[in-house]
Amino acid sequence: MTILILGATSAIAQAYARRRAAGMAFVLAGRREDRLTAIAADLVASGAKSADTLVLDLAALDGIEAQVQALRARYGDVEEIVIAYGVLGEQAVSERDLPTARMIVENNYVSPMLWILALLKDRPPMAPLKLVAIGSVAGDRGRASNFVYGSAKAGLDRVLEGLAQKYDRTPVRIITVKPGFVDTPMTANYKKGGPLWATPDKVAADIERAVAKGKRIVYTPWFWWPIMFIIGHLPWFVFRRLKI
Repeated sequence: MTILILGATSAIAQAYARRRAAGMAFVLAGRREDRLTAIAADLVASGAKSADTLVLDLAALDGIEAQVQALRARYGDVEEIVIAYGVLGEQAVSERDLPTARMIVENNYVSPMLWILALLKDRPPMAPLKLVAIGSVAGDRGRASNFVYGSAKAGLDRVLEGLAQKYDRTPVRIITVKPGFVDTPMTANYKKGGPLWATPDKVAADIERAVAKGKRIVYTPWFWWPIMFIIGHLPWFVFRRLKI
């Protein structure tokens, strides 16, 4: 079985790949050749059958279809795809600087959507596939503190929801992962600590279980589901007073 990971240098992707390493073949895509090489070596040492690396800019929109064609020619229709890349950015900066806002939206929504569509295009309809995309609880409701990033994750969420309906009752499973606060380099500028923060390995363990069970949506850690259910259903006159 081959697992294609787009954004393989992310902390969550690394933890997940290590958990799945035994007997698997990996295709690891990302921008940093040195990190990809180190991750590939670690996976092979952990029992992976193979780990190939692809150095590319996943957010380069014009090259996506050609990259997918090259991937398919080399590896065929892989059985599992993980979309793990994205950028958090700073809300205050993105409100003032439109190129920054565009970069956040393209990295978190536009390019992942195009990669997913390209990877599904011309794929045999009965070919088994588990497509795992890492979204965020930030996409569940627009909040003043992160609505640029949140809107991009919300857009990706709608795409994945539509695909889940399209491929219902087929061998294609669409799995949306919604982490809360995760202690990774992406959140390096945030104050860490407290019960709401999770480790990449904890999130990876939840993803592994969701993939094994074919779950459509997984909040990780689990308590983010009731938290976001409450936030999502608060009436506006209450919600607008919250500083979140």
